[in-house]
Parts: sequence; structure tokens; C-alpha cells
Amino acid sequence: VQLQASGGGLVQAGGSLRLSCVASGRTLSTKAVGWFRQVPGKEREFIASIDWSGTKRGYARTVKDRFTISRDNAKNTVYLQMDSLDPEDTGVYYCAATDVREVVTNQLGYDYWGQGTQVTVSS
Repeated sequence: VQLQASGGGLVQAGGSLRLSCVASGRTLSTKAVGWFRQVPGKEREFIASIDWSGTKRGYARTVKDRFTISRDNAKNTVYLQMDSLDPEDTGVYYCAATDVREVVTNQLGYDYWGQGTQVTVSS
């Protein structure tokens, strides 16, 4: 499955962005999907994950209550709504999918990766 992340950009602190991850080649509907963030010089970190059905979600402590992950299996798309953005949220955001159906928080558990989209939050 090929993943295409989009929706990144430049936003002021306190603003919002919605990232999209569109799959092609194979259906996403049987796979859990996650979002990860990478900042230069740091390891890629887990942000959020959603199970195959959209009923279970997991979040990093730093984004819980500000970010919401959701999915539309009919559109083969997963979203990451990011509100109350902070400069610390700046980074390249990657979406990833796994053949596992349940929420996965470890990047090693993912089989397919998109190319990333840049999010920059100015203070």
C-alpha cells in the first residue's frame, strides 16, 4: 500500500491544521494507522494511532486533548486534526500503516510509510 500525507504548512501558535493520509494500491480498512513526528537531530516519535475500525485510539501524552485522529475507510483516508498548536509541534509528520488491526504505538510495528509533510508552528 502507498501512503500520501498532506495538509502541512505554516501556522501561528494556537492555530489548527488537519493532516490527511490517503492510501492507494490496497485498502486501509483492515489496517491500523499511525502518525509520527520527526524533528532534525531527534528520533521519530509517536503521535497518534487508530485501529482498523476507528473505535480505538491512542495518543502521545504531549498531544492528547489537542490532536484527534480519525478515519474514513470509504475514502481510504486517515486524518489528524491538530488544534492549539505549539511551536514544539513543529516537525515532519509521517503517516504509517500496519497489517495489525489494533492500535500500535511503536514505529517498529508499522509496515508502510508515507513521505511526510512539514508542519511549522511559529511563536
